Order: sequence, then structure tokens, then C-alpha cells
Amino acid sequence: MFGVCLSLAILSLAITFPCVAQNLIVSSPEKAIRLEFSLKDGIPGYAVSFKGKPVVLPSTLGLQLAGYNLDRNVRFAGADSSIVDESWTQVWGETRTVRNHYRQVTFHLSSQSQEPVVFDIVFRLFDDGVGFRYTFPMQKHLSHFVVTAEQSTFSLAGDHNTFWIPGDYDTNEYPYTTSKISEVDARSVVKKTNDIATRFVVDSFSVQTPLMMKSADGVYLNIHEAALANYPAMQLHVDRKALRLESRLVSDAVGNMAYLQTPFATPWRTIIVSDKAAGILESKIILNLNEPCAINGTAWIKPQKMIGVWWELHVGKSSWDYADPSGIGAKTDWTKLKPHGRHGATTANTKRYIDFASKHGIDGVLVEGWNVGWEDWFGKWKEEVFDFITPYPDFDVDELRKYAASKGVKLIMHHETSGSVTNYERRLDEAFGFMKANGYDAVKTGYVGRIIPRGEHHDGQWMINHYNRVAAKAAAYEIMVDMHEPARPTGMHRTYPNWLASEATRGTEFNAWSVGSPPEHETILPFTRLMGGPIDYTPGIFQIKLDIYGKKGNKIHSTLAKQLALYVTISGPLQMAADLPENYEAHLDAFQFIKDVAVDWDDSRYLEVEPGDYLTVARKAKGKDSWFIGSVTDENPRTAKVPLGFLDSGTTYVATIYRDGPEAHWDNNPMVYKIEKFRVTSRTILTVPVAAGGGFAVSVVPASLDQLKGILRYKPLKN
Repeated sequence: MFGVCLSLAILSLAITFPCVAQNLIVSSPEKAIRLEFSLKDGIPGYAVSFKGKPVVLPSTLGLQLAGYNLDRNVRFAGADSSIVDESWTQVWGETRTVRNHYRQVTFHLSSQSQEPVVFDIVFRLFDDGVGFRYTFPMQKHLSHFVVTAEQSTFSLAGDHNTFWIPGDYDTNEYPYTTSKISEVDARSVVKKTNDIATRFVVDSFSVQTPLMMKSADGVYLNIHEAALANYPAMQLHVDRKALRLESRLVSDAVGNMAYLQTPFATPWRTIIVSDKAAGILESKIILNLNEPCAINGTAWIKPQKMIGVWWELHVGKSSWDYADPSGIGAKTDWTKLKPHGRHGATTANTKRYIDFASKHGIDGVLVEGWNVGWEDWFGKWKEEVFDFITPYPDFDVDELRKYAASKGVKLIMHHETSGSVTNYERRLDEAFGFMKANGYDAVKTGYVGRIIPRGEHHDGQWMINHYNRVAAKAAAYEIMVDMHEPARPTGMHRTYPNWLASEATRGTEFNAWSVGSPPEHETILPFTRLMGGPIDYTPGIFQIKLDIYGKKGNKIHSTLAKQLALYVTISGPLQMAADLPENYEAHLDAFQFIKDVAVDWDDSRYLEVEPGDYLTVARKAKGKDSWFIGSVTDENPRTAKVPLGFLDSGTTYVATIYRDGPEAHWDNNPMVYKIEKFRVTSRTILTVPVAAGGGFAVSVVPASLDQLKGILRYKPLKN
């Protein structure tokens, strides 16, 4: 089943450094990045500069193991270097082909203990940043070992403007705070955020990665990690006075960080740097630091769109559970319970969604609340709640399998674990076997609540291993996965491209039952959460104000046109048209963009970019000549200027522009929009007014002379 998906051409050059060296300077292939490695008084360290500007000032490196300190009293044993320049093809992604060009430098070190431990610190220098990791070969004095701390630090060159969320061990679902590094106060954010169900914030000065920063002189800096496997996620403790970030690994129930065996390599720590905001988003460092595809044959992995019985649950139109929970016990006969009549995942309601999907060319229908157990699950910390194969009496699995197949629609499974991960792992084979027997090729998993076994965290080594096991097990069954409530991604979808998406962020649902997310949220996400992999963000809400569902004061903090733009700015191979069918039926002209927009790409261009303010992106559909443009802004209105120089010269296209209408505003007038068509060429510059909290979406399709009849040449737009 498993093997290498891609064949790569690699050009390498070996260089050997003298073993006596204690301070070494190396550069990236085109000299943009400069690394200085040091070993002062037995303490390993490094510094990084970009185009002559300091990015990371001298900072320490090392690990602490039970019985060994590998952050001090370290001996230098030599170094070697090579250059790699290769290209590889993605199964899916923002670009078809990725270039991987770097200089690798390996520093060989050992402890000065009586029984020395041998280890390496490996750096890969790209022209847009650095990755480094710790590796342990097989050796005489170290076999099984325990990591008790990691001493990787990042001393910053200034008090940068920073986009951050608290360093919570169990959730990523916070709004972003923008502040100076010296002003980080995580616990104050937690106190204000009363809608997070599970919190474990160690201290007031802990933040999560990806951490996005901008210096006063215009250098953009992003710190994260890549290839997170068999190791806990890294948080960053902020030393506000020293302007230093210190790695903090997520511990297990007894305070240890990782249980390992040689040979072993830690995840990569990534530092991406650019003098343009777009350069951060264009970087492929995190993808390149992951292992190649581990699946032998990927034709069954299909990027797709879906709708589903989801939003009606969050707005309260229906419920996950089937009956009144009172009197329900371990041996309940579900067929004899009296239903309360508000259950969403019924056979009839699912058919309604299947019909809509079939009519409009949507690939799949996600159904949540189909299986028994929802009456008594949330916050109970129970070992066994769901069995993942037993439907409620009003959900006919066999009938729906046949009905969906007759309509050319795939049903998508939902597995909520309620945090009982041991229960899920025991049942995985049975659950995946049930899916394949009934025509389900994709699953959305969930990990709401505290993790069972007790004391483990969503971001700890135990759970990291679980997520990766699920991805690998699903691949063996040819099942695609969308994980909710996991650790934030680190590019592992390169290795397991059936891992289409994760949540791991504050998504659309928070607008249904909390204060929601401010308009700037979607301008920050590409620079933070999206750096590691796609989000299941659930865009496409057309009924912006939720009062009609009894949700007084709740709303989507966006215009309707911005909801369309999100399909391009927050890209991914799994996109949900999240609203209810009836709300789309009321705006079929706007829904056309959701039907048309691609979910897989040959190319991506970041045209206007500033984190926290605005984002304009153009993407070319996989295997087609069509382009799609999305633009979003924060709470401030603006005018976007979008040159179309990426189009083929000599070709005329039809651009369909979906934009904010006159007087549109995310708060008081969000649902007015305009749709206009124009002739455009590669020489056209679109000028589009964007409302406060608004956006616009554009489809650009090459057209014949007949298709151009009646369509005027583009002229600058005004409200």
C-alpha cells in the first residue's frame, strides 16, 4: 500500500567542515539567508540574517533528556554540507509543482558525559528561511529515552508587531490578538474568551505557532514547525523583556514531553522570512520539510465541495440528538425511544440535501448526528459514547446509500469521539469497514472535550501519534479525512494527501453562538493557521444575520460578497457550502460562484497582501485555463487594484465580478451585492471598491467571439 508517490531529480554538492571549528557561517543557495552556528562554552547556538538584516539574534539550541543535558557541555564533532535542487508534483495544492532548493548543513555533536550521547543539529537554508531539527542515530549509550524539555530559542531583532493566540494545550479556537511582542498577555485573552470549551494555558506569556510578526523596518517573519510526528507540538514562551521566544513542548499526564527510541529525528522548527508579505504566503518551506507522499497510488483522492446537515445544527434549527436524554442508559433500546422531532440527520432531511447537491453539482453531503449517543456525550468524560456504526432509527443507512448513488452524490461520514480516543482507536477498523461497505469515501472526525486517557492533551505526543495513525489507517482503506479539534497542521498532508483538511482554528461556527470573529480574522488566517495546511473553514453563509433563527444579535462578521471571496483566499481541497439550501435558493445568482470555483490549483498569485488588513489572491484552476480571484478586507473599506498580467496574452476572457453593493457594510448592510460581467485581457487592471468587512470574488474564463457578444470591455468600477 505504501511507497513513494513521486520520482525526484536531485543535484547535491558535498562540503566538509573541519572538526575543530567552533563557529561556522553558511548561506542559502542565493545568499539571501545567512546562518551563523556557534558552540560557546559548550552551549550550541545560532543566528540568522536575511539580506544583511538580523532576523534571529544569537539564540540557544539543545534538548534535555532524562539523565542527559544536551543544551550544555556539548562537544563539536564535525559538520558537513550539501546543496539540493529538486522539483516535485503535488497531489493537490495551491500550485501544481514545488521547487525544493536548499543548502543542508549538519552539525555533529556529542555530550561530554562519561557515556557520551551523539546527536546532530541539521539546518536547511532556503532563500526564504530556515528549518532546523535534532536527530539521534542508533548508538551504544542511547536507545530508549525521554525528552523532558527543548531549549530551542528565537531571540528577536526588535519588538515586532505580532499576530498571536494563547498557547493552549487543547484548543486553537481563539480570535487573534495583534500587539507588540512585549505586550503579549495570553491569560487576559482567555478571560475575555468565554466561549472556549476546553482550556489549558500554562502561563500568561505562552503563544501558539504559527506565529506571524512584522518588524518596524518591514521584514515579515513567521515561526512554526514542520513534519510533526511522534513528538508534542511546540508552544512559544515569550520573554517580554529580552524579546526572546523559548520553545515549550506540550507535556503528557506526568509532565514528560516525548518517549522516543533511536534512530529519531524531531520535527523541524521553521523560520520563514521575507521583505514582502506575499513572500510568507508563497513560501513552500513547510511543505518541503515534510516527507514525500507515503501512499502508493493517489487517484482515489479527490478534492471536492460539500454541503451538509451542519449549519442548521449550529443555528438551532435542528439538533444532533434524536430523543430526550432523560432515562437513557447503557442498554437503551433506541428503537423504542420517543423522538423529540428536532433531529436533523433524518433520512428525509438528508435526501433534501442530496437533491440540492445533485441539482447544483456539489460532490458530497456531510451528515452529523446520524449515530446513537448524542443525547449524553458533551463534557461527560465517558470512556464509551459512540460506536460509529449504529444509526438512529430515523436514519436509514441502506436507503440513503442507494439514493445518494442514484443522484451521483457521495455521503460523507462524521465520527465525533467526544475525546475518548482509546475508544475510537479500538473501533477504527470496524468504523472504516462500515464506511466502505456503505459508500462513504470521506470522514470528518472530531475531538471535542478533554482527552481520554485522562491527562493527555490535544497537542501532546500521544494525540499527535493518534492523528497520524488515523491518516495512515484511512489511507489503507482509501478514505479521505477532515479532522476537527486536532493540533494545528504542520504540512503532513504532503505525506498523507488523503488528509484533506483540518479545523484547528476559530471557524465560522463561532458566529452562531458567540461573539464570533472580527472582520480582520480572515486576513490573518493565511499568515497563521493556514501556513501548516488547509482549513475546513465552512464559508459561504448567505443569511448573514442570524436573528431569524432566534439567535438575537448573532451574525457573520462579513458581507455576502466576502463569503464568496473566502473560497479563494482560504483555499483547500475540501470546501463546504455551509449555509442551508433554502438560503442558497434565494440567491442562486451569487451561488453560481460557489458552483464554479475550483478546489485544486495549478498556480497561485498573491497580489495585494498585508496581514490583518487585506488580501487579494488569484488562482488558476487545475488543468484548466480559468482563474479565480478572491479579495477580503478587515473592518476598513478600501479600493483594490488587481492587474491581470498573469493571464495569457492575446486571449480575451470574460470576468464575472461578485462584489459588495452600494452602501454595503458587514455590520448594518451585509447582504447587498452586485454581479457584473466584462471583457478583460492580460492588460486589464481591475479596480474594485470593497466595503468595510467586505470582499469580492471574480471568475475569469477564456471566451469565444460568440460568448463575448453583448459583454462590454472592462472599465473601473464605482459604487
